[in-house]
Amino acid sequence: MAISKQRKNEVLAEYEAWLQQSQAVILVEYTGITMKQLDAIRAKVRESGGEFHILKNTLARRAFASQQFNVPEAYLLNSTAAAFAFSDPALTAKLLAEASKGVEAVKVKGGFLDKQVLSADQVKALADLPPLPVVRAQLLGVLQAPAGKLVRTIAEPARSLASVFRAYSEKASVAA
Repeated sequence: MAISKQRKNEVLAEYEAWLQQSQAVILVEYTGITMKQLDAIRAKVRESGGEFHILKNTLARRAFASQQFNVPEAYLLNSTAAAFAFSDPALTAKLLAEASKGVEAVKVKGGFLDKQVLSADQVKALADLPPLPVVRAQLLGVLQAPAGKLVRTIAEPARSLASVFRAYSEKASVAA
């Protein structure tokens, strides 16, 4: 069933808005999936602050072009759905991979990270990254390590001197 030109323009504007807001887009093929499985994937992607939508290829091609995305032709063939990562691309990719695990009908075609084209393997590597809060904690630990070592190094002579005074005072109290 054909949709009206006005509805096509509305859908196109919706796609463009999603592309502008998202940090990453993951395109998947979903041929042969049930609605129950599709809803489970949508719910899982929403946990990451993202959205999962089925796209019309011709309208998606126009939306990607209007947002200056260089889309490989194979990414918009057959049935296409997209996961839009609005906050944490790694978490969205991870939750999409978890939700589609065991569902043979869902195959990752590729994606985009800040308008840079990603292959299916690169999307898998993105999914294997730890979530953003974990990366931040690891980075903070790396940044704090030299400062902590510096503080310990500076404090060590005073600590050693205090140990000498304590040992001397204990020795003097035992002798008295």
